[in-house]
Amino acid sequence: MTDHEPDAKGAGAVTFVNTFTVHAEPEVFEKEFARTSEFMARQPGFVRHTLSRHAERPGQYVNVAEWRDVASFRAAVSHADFQPHAGALRALSESRPELYLARLRRDGGPAPEGPAPEGSGLDEAPRAGERI
Repeated sequence: MTDHEPDAKGAGAVTFVNTFTVHAEPEVFEKEFARTSEFMARQPGFVRHTLSRHAERPGQYVNVAEWRDVASFRAAVSHADFQPHAGALRALSESRPELYLARLRRDGGPAPEGPAPEGSGLDEAPRAGERI
């Protein structure tokens, strides 16, 4: 077993992915989410998270959070002080939460210097819906 793989008991890093469809003003949702973020950051086992808004659909968000293990995540979301945060976010959005076990992680290396070779497509961003 490597550092990024869970053992048979489910110990090991997990990723929580929650997609949101917001029916409130984006700023209101983001402010409420920031309060939830502060709470989660204080919980044992929390590693990091990123809340991202869809580039073309401002009412769509995704939160990707890393936790040390499943038990830490479960303890955080079952904590009595979490319930008001969950209720506030439910009042502003619909969400689809999912918990994933890490299977592979790769970090990018340093970017090559200079422009990308002509015709390589590496200097162009993919268009929405385009496969990369």
